[in-house]
Amino acid sequence: MKVLAISGSLRADSYNTALARAAAELVPDDVEVELYDGLGLLPPYDQDLDQPGSDPPEPVHELRDRIEAADALLVVTPEYNGSVPGVLKNAIDWASARHRGSSFAGKTVAIAGATTGQYGAIWAQQDLRRVLGIAGARVLPEEFPLSRAQEAFDEHGQLRSALHEERLRSHLAALVAEAEPAPSAVAQNDEGPREAALHLVRR
Repeated sequence: MKVLAISGSLRADSYNTALARAAAELVPDDVEVELYDGLGLLPPYDQDLDQPGSDPPEPVHELRDRIEAADALLVVTPEYNGSVPGVLKNAIDWASARHRGSSFAGKTVAIAGATTGQYGAIWAQQDLRRVLGIAGARVLPEEFPLSRAQEAFDEHGQLRSALHEERLRSHLAALVAEAEPAPSAVAQNDEGPREAALHLVRR
């Protein structure tokens, strides 16, 4: 399975990008996490450039292609003024143009967020859930707020806390299970895919 991770921050030492990279280390061996790093290359959304028969800029093609090629998405957002950063919303707008169909349609998505405050981008994650849902994504009900991010990572960008790692691992397990149910686990435990995955992680 291929998971595309999108960080909504352009900052070089972004805690949200560090969280996306940490996710790549916590998924099962048969899951690959790719980090999308083209957010800053996308021009502001312009519907004049996104009409039927038009040819949008190349970074837009790459974004759409990578979303459509992924089996699932992990979208990690900072919180600016209580909501989603403009660059992340801009990417979602480019990938969900109505005339061509949304690249997010039917995609299973997990959301997460990190901030230096005490709420872990929870408002931004709520807005992100709504926007992605309108764009056609199947967004997991769980959120992953990481507060006091400046204390959560070491100098190498690794999570310091085993508890944070376990929470993130469980979050990713739910994403993987929802995107690709494990029939053997469901049959054995008589559980839904998300519950089965979380049960396996807890053991």
